[in-house]
Amino acid sequence: MIKAICVAVLAALFLFGAISSVQAQDITLTSRDSKVELSGTLLGFDGEFYRVQTEYGELTVDGSGVLCTGPGCPNIEDFVAELQISGAPTLGAVVMPALLEAFAQKNDYVTEREEGEDSTSFTYLLSRASDGKLAARFFFRVTNTDEGFADLLADEADIVMSLREIRAEERSRAREAGLGDMTGINRSRVLALDAIVPVVSGTNPVQGISPVDLAQVLAGRITNWKALGGPDVPIDLHLPDDSSGLGQAIVDQLLRPANLGKLSDKATRHATSDSLSQAVSADTFALGLTSYAERGDTQALMLTGRCGFSMQASRRTIKTEDYPLTAPMFLYFPARRLPRLAREFLAFTRGPAAQIVIRRSGFVDQTPEEIAVEQQGNRFANAIAQAGTEITLGELQRMTATLVPMARLSTSFRFEAGSVRLDAQSRSNVQQLARALEVGQYDARRLLFVGFSDGNGPSEANRDIALRRADAVRRAVNEAAVAANLERVELGVDAFGEAMPMACDDSSWGRRANRRVEVWVR
Repeated sequence: MIKAICVAVLAALFLFGAISSVQAQDITLTSRDSKVELSGTLLGFDGEFYRVQTEYGELTVDGSGVLCTGPGCPNIEDFVAELQISGAPTLGAVVMPALLEAFAQKNDYVTEREEGEDSTSFTYLLSRASDGKLAARFFFRVTNTDEGFADLLADEADIVMSLREIRAEERSRAREAGLGDMTGINRSRVLALDAIVPVVSGTNPVQGISPVDLAQVLAGRITNWKALGGPDVPIDLHLPDDSSGLGQAIVDQLLRPANLGKLSDKATRHATSDSLSQAVSADTFALGLTSYAERGDTQALMLTGRCGFSMQASRRTIKTEDYPLTAPMFLYFPARRLPRLAREFLAFTRGPAAQIVIRRSGFVDQTPEEIAVEQQGNRFANAIAQAGTEITLGELQRMTATLVPMARLSTSFRFEAGSVRLDAQSRSNVQQLARALEVGQYDARRLLFVGFSDGNGPSEANRDIALRRADAVRRAVNEAAVAANLERVELGVDAFGEAMPMACDDSSWGRRANRRVEVWVR
């Protein structure tokens, strides 16, 4: 009989656990035909599933198929979903509350905000407009990215708001804690896009800086504006706090690729982006690094290169990742089941209404845009101007004939350094494009995955590598679009290698910008 009970319960086992919303107490779950009975300690209930510690181990049981008795049984009809959200203030103070308000309005909930005991915490209460009953509590702890991951590892957070990718040591500790692979499918999501931008006062005469020189300034090796084409005066460097996700992203994206050890200890650190932008805008000889969305009254410098290319941070160049210092804003989730209302909110954050909220909050949304060739600036002219001896006129003509009749999607794909694995933002882009295919957004159209490379090495080999990467992206999207009818859309691949560079190949930033897979549509 015990074996039969175990088998029956295991059949109801779900992959993910439920978020704990009640204290552990004894319960008994009985099947509706009274043939199966299971007793144990209630670990959690998400409104649909019980998570129970039993003599057979920790089991998750569908609540629709059982009756619950005992002191720990929750009130199913008046269940209140709870969600702990912790991490970066850029997301927690602006974006997430705005999204929660929009979600509540769309789904007939009334919101109420309760401030916490200190300035870093607050709670959103969602009540049903129909009867006024409380439906959910969203607890926010707004500190920094490091604290968000620490809360997750301590089982004090269900969602981490992060301005950087998870560190290797955090990923390892999460796996050891039973939270799953935090870089796996559905363990993270890019909520919105931002970028790291070098900023100066509007009275500063310098208009641009190369990533190489910028890294040298950050490391304290360039200390005078004269080295950047400006006046002979010292550079007053301003940076975000080193515990912030943005501060850590600056190290990841600028210092490490240049093999520079640490940031200058002479930089002025700022706890908030507002204080940084105010300090820079008031000082003609200041140079700061901040986010595109929070640059305030400062002037953003263009990123330049020795070959003559330059790139200005803008909504479009950030969305396409043509700007090399794009900074995705992540949500990370452990491998456990969240309450249904929380899952509905997260699903809402991917939709078109949420993208409008993100855009109005000052950040870059992820709604795919079709960019006609005439709206893409000098890309084709640059391709001709930068073509080396290995890029033939015939190849340029083939590229022009293939792409000019099409439009480029703003969704791009890039790979981790020295790897065939897509980077975190691109993995999120795969899911986004797959969902668009599933809802028929591109039915009766042709999507062409086009690979490009940097100029290192023989052009023919570069084209072959770019073609393999384009096909890898196509296959990843194909596999992710499990509910799509792919007979209604044509998915093709092509590659032009180094024929259309986006940046100079004389730096790791430029080479990374050039190694990409674009999506073109007709």
